[in-house]
Amino acid sequence: MTVERTVRLAIPVPLHQAFDYAVPDTLDMPHPGARVRANFANRHLVAVCLEQNPQVTHPSLKPIQEVLDVVPCLTAELMSLAAWLSAYYHHPIGEVINTILPSAAARGASLTFKHEPLWATTTQTDESERLKGAPKQQALHTYLREQGPADMATLREAGFTRAQLNPLVQKHLIQESGPTRTELEAPLTLNAEQSSALQQLDPARLGYRTTLLEGITGSGKTEIYLQMIASVVERGRQALILVPEIALTPQTVQRFERRFGGTGVMHSNLSDAARLKTWLQCRNGDIQILIGTRSAVFTPFADLGLIVVDEEHDSSFKQHDGLRYSARDVAAKRAQELDIPLILGSATPALETLNNAMTGRYQHLRLTRRAGGAAIPTWHLIDVRGHMLDQGISPPLAKVISHHLDEGNQVLIFLNRRGYAPSYLCTHCKWRAACSECDAALTYHHNPRRLICHHCGLRAGVPEVCAECGGHALLAVGLGTQRTEEGLRARYPDIALFRVDRDTMRTQKRLEAQLDAINQGTRAILVGTQMLAKGHHFPNVTLVAVLNADNGFLSTDFRAPERTAQIITQVAGRSGREAKAGEVYIQTMQPDNPILTSLIEHGYPGFAARELDVRKGAGFPPFQPMALIRAESAQASKATAFLKHLASQVPKPLLALGPAPAPIARLGGLHRVQLMIMADNRSLLHRGLNVLHDLKAERDVRWSIDVDPYDTF
Repeated sequence: MTVERTVRLAIPVPLHQAFDYAVPDTLDMPHPGARVRANFANRHLVAVCLEQNPQVTHPSLKPIQEVLDVVPCLTAELMSLAAWLSAYYHHPIGEVINTILPSAAARGASLTFKHEPLWATTTQTDESERLKGAPKQQALHTYLREQGPADMATLREAGFTRAQLNPLVQKHLIQESGPTRTELEAPLTLNAEQSSALQQLDPARLGYRTTLLEGITGSGKTEIYLQMIASVVERGRQALILVPEIALTPQTVQRFERRFGGTGVMHSNLSDAARLKTWLQCRNGDIQILIGTRSAVFTPFADLGLIVVDEEHDSSFKQHDGLRYSARDVAAKRAQELDIPLILGSATPALETLNNAMTGRYQHLRLTRRAGGAAIPTWHLIDVRGHMLDQGISPPLAKVISHHLDEGNQVLIFLNRRGYAPSYLCTHCKWRAACSECDAALTYHHNPRRLICHHCGLRAGVPEVCAECGGHALLAVGLGTQRTEEGLRARYPDIALFRVDRDTMRTQKRLEAQLDAINQGTRAILVGTQMLAKGHHFPNVTLVAVLNADNGFLSTDFRAPERTAQIITQVAGRSGREAKAGEVYIQTMQPDNPILTSLIEHGYPGFAARELDVRKGAGFPPFQPMALIRAESAQASKATAFLKHLASQVPKPLLALGPAPAPIARLGGLHRVQLMIMADNRSLLHRGLNVLHDLKAERDVRWSIDVDPYDTF
């Protein structure tokens, strides 16, 4: 029956259902998409209205407490997207909507948008003398003089206060200002391949189409994005550009601002207030271009006309907890629903994306030459069997490094393992320092000296005697970036050396300063992890050396070869980006590995073709859809028992493989067990997973469904 003045709410709790509430006569009737406050299990929660006056089973309903939005917080398009996300990823609708909302909005913050004035200096001269006794005011004046106009929220994020601003206004050293107008860069001249790609993308074309823009590193994909976006902006529409890492955001923003002026930015390092402000500005149409990381895909727009996903293959686009969505796939769904173009750009496309292109589902455009005429680097393998390695570097590689440095160039050494050594062990009894919370070795860090678990973050002191035999034969074994840095500093004491990994680059400012120093052009050695591989332009790097190409090809995860080939190709692309020719040297203990040889001899396209054949033969994605069901508990037997019961409930013809311990069977003190679900097609997979929603686990067993898992760890 229908009861007047009721609403169905999405409440942020881990239950696969919505909840009906009454609306008191004293409150306005909330519309779908509006936030309300409601009591649930003695907690006052912010919920979102899904439906007015639904069919209810009984007339006695709890009343909502407050209506927070006169105008719905979420647009009809985002409400539809939320329903799809809940169904596709088998995640409770209340938690889905809570993920879509900015954190401040999910807590009930007001959505009243206020345009704040911009503050700017009245003079570009240095006022140090006049502000000698007021260092905070002097710092604020210098900040505005160097950074340009900023609003109060930006100034607060930079560490300044209104109390420091007001005296500068009274001294007529700063004033309210509109945004500055700088001379914008003109579009670059495209080469023949770029022109052909842009013509086939057809900036004048309206309507949905997904295009894979596959271009080698340095081929000028970004310039094509810029010229496509220009056509969208000229029509008064908006564009969304997704990038995989916060580290890439500043350089991307700088390039877009040089071309278009102001752009919006959305990533997790922003304050909740700043994220909400940008979210509202995009919804109101005040921002035409938004550049953001994964969660920016949920931003509302007044009139979105184009979505670009740069480095679409990157694992950062996949959320690994909570709502386990792929931002790339959500972007495709939004583009389809909004009937707008989507561009997926990469030098190393995901195999799922390549398969969609090969089967004609996506348009496929290729850029095979570097923009500006730079040559593609040459690739070489070094068989390190039989060589004595000095901190991971073989004599042949050392000779090549010295040659490039002698020529006044920069060298990039890639090792995707931070720390000093991955193991700390006793050479007498074979005891190894292990994490007490995870099935993993502790990594030895040299400066500061400590043992760290790179999975759960546990830290411990470095023992001087063996915990098993009491001996002193303790040794750090293996290679990490710290150890490689130490060896290179000893070998090349007069060469500038930069280490770029999570230990040295703890803040965005530190990373940006390091990148600026690298690009000063002096000869230097760069040592780092995949932080160095993604999207950076190092015009003076002429040699890239990969110290250990084998580890990634030996993993039990079926996606590991793809990830390894992608990261090797991406880091190799940092070499020879300008007039000087580049080289890539790869050290390996397995020079005959067919995966590696296909990558070296035929490039990423050759590797991908071979790997797709392997996947097809094995029945793995993208040829069969997959879901991974994970359970974790303080007791392994409980997690295993639950998944055994769940496997018995999986309907035919779905195939349930397992349960089995995860490759890292214990993480953060919890035992992890997983069950792989395979199906012949997606509709069968989703129908089967729907049956499992209501299964109840014991209180201390947590479980989740991961559709299209990125890894099987």
